[in-house]
Amino acid sequence: MLSNKAQYAFRALTYLVDKYEQGPVLISDIAKKKKIPLKFLENILLELKRAGILESKKGKGGGYYIKQHPSKTSIAAVVRIVNGPISMLPCVSLYFYEHCQNCDEKNCGLHDMMEGVRDATLNILENRTLNDLASGKETL
Repeated sequence: MLSNKAQYAFRALTYLVDKYEQGPVLISDIAKKKKIPLKFLENILLELKRAGILESKKGKGGGYYIKQHPSKTSIAAVVRIVNGPISMLPCVSLYFYEHCQNCDEKNCGLHDMMEGVRDATLNILENRTLNDLASGKETL
C-alpha cells in the first residue's frame, strides 16, 4: 500500500513535471496547489533531492525542479525512495531482501506466489514514468 508520504510525493512530482520547462518551483507553491502540509513536503522533497530525483536552486528564482527529463524517472524508483520495498514480503524483495523467520523459501507457496505479484507489479511500475503520471495516464 502506498503511504500518505508516497502519495504526497507523487502529487508534488506531478506538479513539478507540469512546471518542468519553467524552472524551479517554490515549496510553498507546491504545498498550496497540491494541498500538502508544508513541513511534510519539505522533508519529502529533501529526500527526493538526496536520492537524485530532484535538484534545488537557492535565492531569487529558486526552488525545486526535476533533475532529469520526467520520462527518465520510473515510478518504481520513487516508490522505493519514499515508500520502501515494492514487494509484499521481505523474502521476495529485490533491493530490501530479508530472510523470513520460520520459512523455507525453496518450499514456500506463499513466497512463490508473492514473487509473481512482485514481478507483475514491477512490470508496471518500472515501465511507467513521472511523465506518464503527469500526462493523465495515471491518476493520484
